[in-house]
Amino acid sequence: MSEIKIIEGGIFTDYRGQISHVNDLDMSEIARFYMIHHSDTSVIRAWHGHQAEKKWFYAVKGAFTTAFVKIDDWEHPSPDLKPEVFHLTANESRMLCIPEGYANGIKAEEPDSILMVFSNKILSEAVKDSWRYDPHLWMKWEP
Repeated sequence: MSEIKIIEGGIFTDYRGQISHVNDLDMSEIARFYMIHHSDTSVIRAWHGHQAEKKWFYAVKGAFTTAFVKIDDWEHPSPDLKPEVFHLTANESRMLCIPEGYANGIKAEEPDSILMVFSNKILSEAVKDSWRYDPHLWMKWEP
């Protein structure tokens, strides 16, 4: 069973505009956030892992294919690991919660897509726990 959690939100629209929310997100663990803007759908941003960092992913604009692999050996991970793949879109307000011990990969499905990422580690802690692997190691990213 996956340790990855999906936290469903909602979208409310009336004559004043739209409100997107994920009201059930507990932000008590979050130490920072950043935005990833992918203007080009051919760019693959993968694989980046952390042994001790949790992350939360939310599509602010457009849509993304996101994939996550539970790392078995940080120095020499198995090439047979199977990624869990999720599609995030700004049209559906939901958050992916990724626990420690995973490598992540993302690819925009639409031009000018924006992904908001929350982390439970400050930047100085996160950079000391940064593992990078070949983008094509565990999955074939669709064009």
